[in-house]
Amino acid sequence: MKLSRSDTAPDGRMPLLEHLRELRNRLIKAILGLVLGAIVGWILFEPIWDFLKQPYTRIPAEHCLEGKCDLVVHGIFDGFFVRLKVSLMVGAVLSSPVWLYQIWAFVAPGLYNKERRWTYTFLAAAVPLFGLGAALAYLTMDKGLQIFIGLAPGDTTVLVGVQDYLGYAQAMLFIFGLTFELPLFVVMLNLVGVLTHERIRKSRRMLIFGVFVFAAIATPSQDPFTMLALALPTIVLFEVAELIAFVHDRRKAREPDPYEGLADDEASPLDLDKIDAELEKGGRTG
Repeated sequence: MKLSRSDTAPDGRMPLLEHLRELRNRLIKAILGLVLGAIVGWILFEPIWDFLKQPYTRIPAEHCLEGKCDLVVHGIFDGFFVRLKVSLMVGAVLSSPVWLYQIWAFVAPGLYNKERRWTYTFLAAAVPLFGLGAALAYLTMDKGLQIFIGLAPGDTTVLVGVQDYLGYAQAMLFIFGLTFELPLFVVMLNLVGVLTHERIRKSRRMLIFGVFVFAAIATPSQDPFTMLALALPTIVLFEVAELIAFVHDRRKAREPDPYEGLADDEASPLDLDKIDAELEKGGRTG
């Protein structure tokens, strides 16, 4: 929804009703993107499902029926619900640029023009980070499955339901993908001036401890291998985020302060021509 200059104040404020309309329109666009992506997932279900079940088929077969690890369908409707869940999962991944943009675009009107420029940077980094986390989860799923299936007594056969496996795979992919987004939010908060590098540096130990606790709780299998597979790369990404925040804060500190040398009761200088130009630009692009 595009707002005219009369609807939106120069500082990005708008009436509550306009906020609700904006939220409704953004939700509709995000849902439409999800539905279109889900349709693609439904059409391409077979190759996608063959890809998703590979981590289970890679585990040793001594506990599987007749030496072959196959998933079991327990109910009449399991086939339909599995296809639906896979389609929605694919839709969420394919439409991630759409709904990520809608989230950021809803927040962006409350930011200054300079801060809004980070929107495309946010999108350009968010999608690959989510994909990187999901790829790491896919590569490590068989290790967690092997650990727990291997704990079954030697004279037993493990029959894993298709719904159980799909729930495990979905949790792994989304938890890893979303966790890899957290350092990006730290960077964005620093770029808009909410979080400083100094605060990040002072909280480093608690941050590392919190990452390990979160990884131990959030991972579906909660085995040590999967926990470390999530925690260690996340800590590395947080270190990269801290480095970016350090460079940004140093560069910002070198910029001249317009309020330096002014008394408490002295008005700060205003560049009216620059302000008019910014308002005019905002009116054309809003």
